Amino acid sequence: MSDDPSVGLTRRDVLRLGALAGAGASLAPLVTSSVAANAATAPSDFNEMTITQLQGLMGSRQARSVDLVTFFRQRIRTLDQSGPMVNSVIELNPDALAIASALDGERQAGHVRGPLHGIPVLLKDNVDTHDQMQTAAGSLALVGTPALQDSTVAARLRAAGAVILGKTTLSEWANFRSFFSSSGWSGRGGQCNNPYAIDRNPCGSSSGSGAAASANFAAVSIGTETDGSIVCPANENGVVGIKPTVGLVSRAGVVPISHTQDTVGPHARTVADAAAVLGALVGVDSRDPATAASAGKFHRDYTQFLDSNGVNGVRIGVAREYEGVGSPHTDAVFEDALSALHGAGAILVDVSFPHLSEINSGGSEFTVLLNDFKHDLNAYLSTRTGVPITSLADAIAFNNAHAAQEMPFFAQELFDLAQTFSGDLSDPAYLTALARDKVIGGSEGIDAILATNNVQAIVAPTDTPAWPTDLINADHFIFGSSSAAAIVGYPIIVVPMGFSFGLPLGLSIMGTAFSEPTLIKIASGFEHASQARRAPKFFATLPFNTKGMPTPTRVHRRRNPAGGRVAPVRI
Repeated sequence: MSDDPSVGLTRRDVLRLGALAGAGASLAPLVTSSVAANAATAPSDFNEMTITQLQGLMGSRQARSVDLVTFFRQRIRTLDQSGPMVNSVIELNPDALAIASALDGERQAGHVRGPLHGIPVLLKDNVDTHDQMQTAAGSLALVGTPALQDSTVAARLRAAGAVILGKTTLSEWANFRSFFSSSGWSGRGGQCNNPYAIDRNPCGSSSGSGAAASANFAAVSIGTETDGSIVCPANENGVVGIKPTVGLVSRAGVVPISHTQDTVGPHARTVADAAAVLGALVGVDSRDPATAASAGKFHRDYTQFLDSNGVNGVRIGVAREYEGVGSPHTDAVFEDALSALHGAGAILVDVSFPHLSEINSGGSEFTVLLNDFKHDLNAYLSTRTGVPITSLADAIAFNNAHAAQEMPFFAQELFDLAQTFSGDLSDPAYLTALARDKVIGGSEGIDAILATNNVQAIVAPTDTPAWPTDLINADHFIFGSSSAAAIVGYPIIVVPMGFSFGLPLGLSIMGTAFSEPTLIKIASGFEHASQARRAPKFFATLPFNTKGMPTPTRVHRRRNPAGGRVAPVRI
């Protein structure tokens, strides 16, 4: 074992971590004198380490998978369930240490399954795992007998050698229950918080996934998105998020909103780590017919597309409509990101969405989602036994009967509205809305922009900085740039691009279907040029003193005739 500080771990550290390996999986809070004391004493040996670095330590026998599991569990206890109370992890896997130990045995015997062998991963609480953990989408209505079968995502992660460390909290039912929700709140888990400032919101239904990855509670985490819920948490929590093309990653065994728009993807602290995870998730799956479209288009290794010089000479479209809809400080960070792209050799071309007002109004998208939700949720619930509900109607009745626990802050208007829809996928109004989305988002949207302007991708600011969590008045969304890609199932990668008064902001890089290789190349090139990721410090609230905080050097304010994103939730 090396004492070389360049590997980030000393002999003493390894021995201490090994001594902790028998700790239990309980989430009982640790008693400390103050939040500051917890943050100061929380283990940090593996903080910000990449998958490659962790594999290097395990490969050279300077650390074991059980050490990683023990480290992350102790950090979760100290900072997530106590101290600052990020509250991003809803449940720990009681089998994690045993799984890690078995994987360590495989490694010792000379068998390494791949880049995820022994790497702890957290899954969102809407991803089925056939083990001792619940899969409840944050709702008490799904607490009971665990899922009878692994989701395809969980099964593929296990096959790749990942250790499923636990489940992350989320906006209940993936934020598709109320118009007036607080992102990150669920009846089962309570309110998830932002690790940069605990009183700020982590955004989107995959709030726990983004917050946990940022806070170094796992190497990587898995989120889901229908419209904004991988990219928005990436933005607000300062991490990389890959929202894949619909059909690239199976949704089988994932509590659904919409088979039309749902997708599953990673949150990670680097593009390389997110790309490594994506390669383990992809592939055709008979349990999800949409994956048939990915045949011949997916790659088992997306890290091959990483390129630190990946933007040099690349024509990139700049969606200017998303400037002038947030604060001028947000615009300034975006302009700095564009300067970084230009400095790295990108050729920037201003582009515009011809149907942005219609996209932002969400009319056709909403019709599709409400119809899909009733159909898809009822189908999913038929796969579960030993839980209190078997249908959307049951879920509505459960919430009404348990209103004190499930609806203390907001109700279930979206549930009630979806229940009025037929759930018939042959309904003419549904088919008309579906076809319209493909036009305004695809053939006359992203695809048209790419072709007309001869650009390989489109960039935009992802969202605003995190707002103060407001359980009484709901989320304070101003805009988001996810919907054009969401309604046609196209991919987006978010990469940290800077800070506004201590809060992170992300750059969204979007393209056409199955363009992940191109987007990863551009994302890695931008990441190399910007180096914007900074680990959170778990402030209770923003200090609002500008010392040490990035402040705008210029203000760019543009009028946006199309208006900002007006949808009430990130799902």
